[in-house]
Amino acid sequence: MSLDLIIRVGTKLILPFILLFALYVQFHGDFGPGGGFQAGVIAAGMVILAAITFGMDAAKRIAPPRLVEFMVPLGVLIYAGTGVVALLMGRNFLDYSVLGHDPVHARELGIFLVEAGVLVTVSGTMTALFYAFVERGR
Repeated sequence: MSLDLIIRVGTKLILPFILLFALYVQFHGDFGPGGGFQAGVIAAGMVILAAITFGMDAAKRIAPPRLVEFMVPLGVLIYAGTGVVALLMGRNFLDYSVLGHDPVHARELGIFLVEAGVLVTVSGTMTALFYAFVERGR
């Protein structure tokens, strides 16, 4: 039990850096390996680590179940909404050229929005699955 304090303090120290790394993977996904899926799994892993270390109540304070349930369709809405904007502007679905003043800026913004939708959905889904498995075991 003497190691419990070390694990708890270590986890408290590392949780913000896990979230920061998830955001780095998200924003760096345009230029290299990474993106929304990987960032979503890393962010969900942060919540799971908090649950393992501090218990489910602490994890549910970080990511309340109602928020997690809302995140899954919200990410899909962000993804699909990006494509629908192009359709409403008379272009093909996910044709990013209508999103900015020049093609490079428009493509960058479109990819960012799509990857943000993936991040929200994946992190919400992974966290919801974890919550469901934990509740099933009780």
